[in-house]
Amino acid sequence: MRAPSPRATRSRPDVADGPAGLDPTGLARTVELTPVRPPRPRWLVRALVGSVLVAGLVVGGTAFRVWQVARVDDRRPVDVVVVLGAAQYDGSPSPIFAARLRHARELYDQGVAARIVTVGGRRAGDGFTEADAGRRYLVDRGVRSDAVVAIGEGSDTLESLRSVAATADQRGWHTALLVSDPWHSLRARTMARDSGLESWTSPTHSGPVVRTRETQVRYIVRETAALLFYRLTHASVETEGSGLG
Repeated sequence: MRAPSPRATRSRPDVADGPAGLDPTGLARTVELTPVRPPRPRWLVRALVGSVLVAGLVVGGTAFRVWQVARVDDRRPVDVVVVLGAAQYDGSPSPIFAARLRHARELYDQGVAARIVTVGGRRAGDGFTEADAGRRYLVDRGVRSDAVVAIGEGSDTLESLRSVAATADQRGWHTALLVSDPWHSLRARTMARDSGLESWTSPTHSGPVVRTRETQVRYIVRETAALLFYRLTHASVETEGSGLG
């Protein structure tokens, strides 16, 4: 029997086994390339995460200190009780200011200090300074006129406390008890001490600022931001209308 011809026995090439890079028609395949993004440096990711954590700790820690100092009544014998000013209307203290003045009178009656200092300047168009309105309020309620000193300078807490510190240096006052709203206490004390006045705080726990939890939270947030701003810039935040200049 005759052997089959080599041509007859040769198998036809399978198109699937074509050369690499060719499609079944023999044309070059189109290869889709996925863009490769360079890996982000690990140190950058860690730095970002670390910065966020540090910022959170700073803000949270400051808010906690605002809340903590607000709860402390650090009354003690001092040279002067300083009432931080707030809004007044034609010589009549606003409810926030009146609450502070009543607390200062209570401290005076208890013998904490022999004199009260009222502070705060005037807004455009006002006929009275906050300091004058506060002094009138106290004298009208039985505090001796020679026991109340009005320092009507400053449009915010920092300016007022610097004026108090300058007056204290002239008159030989060395220690002070600051009266303000609870959430304002830490920032006021920080500013007073930075101005050279040895100070403690005795916050009032009456008045509009402490009536509701929503109000308290709002003032804690505001004071946290204001204190951080002061620590960064050593300047005061203008908070007209809040009573927490």
